[in-house]
Amino acid sequence: MIRTIAVCTAVFLTAATPALAQQRSNRALATVITAYEQTARRYDPITSASEGDRAALRLLPDTSREGELAFRAELVAFKARLERTPTRGLSEEDALNRSYLMRVIDQSIEGIDLDFGRAPIGNGDGFFTAGDYLAYTTPIQSGDDAEAWLARLEALPNYYQQGFANARRGIQTGYTQPRIVVERALDTARAQVGSLEATLLTPLASMPSNIPAAQQEQYRERARAIIRDRIMPLQRETVAFIENEYLPAARPQLGLRSVPGGADLYRYLVRSYTTTDMTPEQINELGNHEVARIRALMEQEIRASGFRGDFAAFQRFLRTDRQFYAQTPDELIRYASEIAKRADGQLPRLFGTLPRLSYGIRVIPAEQAEGSTTAYYTQGSAALGQSGTYWVNTTRLDQRPLYELPALTVHEAMPGHHLQISRAQELGELPYFRRNAFETAFVEGWGLYSESLGEDMGLYRTPYERFGRLSYEMWRACRLVADTGIHWLGWDIEQARRCFTDNTALSPHNIQTELERYIATPGQALAYKIGELTMQRLRREATQALGDRFDIRAFHDELLSAGAVPMDVLEARMHRWVQRQQAAEH
Repeated sequence: MIRTIAVCTAVFLTAATPALAQQRSNRALATVITAYEQTARRYDPITSASEGDRAALRLLPDTSREGELAFRAELVAFKARLERTPTRGLSEEDALNRSYLMRVIDQSIEGIDLDFGRAPIGNGDGFFTAGDYLAYTTPIQSGDDAEAWLARLEALPNYYQQGFANARRGIQTGYTQPRIVVERALDTARAQVGSLEATLLTPLASMPSNIPAAQQEQYRERARAIIRDRIMPLQRETVAFIENEYLPAARPQLGLRSVPGGADLYRYLVRSYTTTDMTPEQINELGNHEVARIRALMEQEIRASGFRGDFAAFQRFLRTDRQFYAQTPDELIRYASEIAKRADGQLPRLFGTLPRLSYGIRVIPAEQAEGSTTAYYTQGSAALGQSGTYWVNTTRLDQRPLYELPALTVHEAMPGHHLQISRAQELGELPYFRRNAFETAFVEGWGLYSESLGEDMGLYRTPYERFGRLSYEMWRACRLVADTGIHWLGWDIEQARRCFTDNTALSPHNIQTELERYIATPGQALAYKIGELTMQRLRREATQALGDRFDIRAFHDELLSAGAVPMDVLEARMHRWVQRQQAAEH
């Protein structure tokens, strides 16, 4: 009996040694990931709260330089621990977790060293609009929720003070925004003085009946007191600070390369946003190539429409004919809603797995609308009972053509941002840091790729809407040209404007708003086209490799199954998927 056990044990140990090594490796890695995620949650209570961390609902991030450096020290320690974890025997998914987390840590350390926190003011937004964002995305379902919102309001003054300190550090080191960006931020800050109290009371405006009416009013009174006595003085101070300190220190040139160390700053942003090693010069060249390709397709749609005239004449026609514009905000919202519902009905043809979380359509608040884009998306949270939101700008209706609305809607809602982000949130088998990863090339690349899916869904019903879709794609191609032109080649705004005015149907107001956005947020605009071109290429390669066996629903499900990952990781995963499909055929 002992011999039998001994023999069996010997055989078992010989056969299972790789499995035991894998278990040890996986456990060691899991321990580091868990510890890292606990730290990440502590430094990012907004994301942590969206996943159901009740304590985090009371907190705001520490954006101080001291907080960043403390986080950096912890990241360095995690990197050392991660380097010591064994790689032998790791599963494919755990190997990805390890390499991706190392990448996240390295990129975070480099970003902290470059001190991007010095620029806490953006294009019509900044540290002073964080409260607005949270107010519009915070549901109140219980007394505990109300108390948590009051705690966040009490934390908001310190958040303002950190913003002032960061901006002053930017002034001292020569890293400020250009005047055109600062003036837009100043307009927003001034408008907030009259609207901020109502905005910050939004979560408490409608509370459930399980909270007694008298208690509801007590919550509102406490909130009003915090806003009146502690937040509004700082909002007025924000206006004075931007006007008297920050605006006079605005950098004279538009490009990031003009600030001290600006070339390194921009190279980092290009790498991190695109998740590639492409240089600014290569991206600029790619942009010009895409402009020429898309322009040829646009010319085809002009001919299909029956229009007699050249490209410039067609642009004037689209920008001025009343048939292409809603006459009231309600009409614009109704049109967007109808498109969204048509898109929803086509989703099962293209996806085997759809997210459970719903989304809604809301109007961008008036105090933010003037400097805002045409639309944007904010993610929801199943844990907090908050749907995703497709926000639509209903100002300047003569600048928001209806023929662009199908492409805009599928990008921001379904199958664009809502589908992709909600799917990632529901990937419970992935670690927290993977579910909440926000690789811009993937997220925005998927949004742009989704615009092309509108063709598969039959959403573009006229040559004008197809031209609008191509105009939006051209818009993203021009971004490659304009962003690198401004921040690397030293262009002025008129040089950057030319690509958009010559090749798109975008309205003058939208072009101006977009250009200001690129100036304020260098590199971000590059991610859309880089991600979309990667996804389109992967789809072509899979279609060619699999032929009649290619299943678009399975392809999309696999594409979205790992969350938002860098482009090289996505390529490797999809190539392995194709190989598995081919192996299954034999």
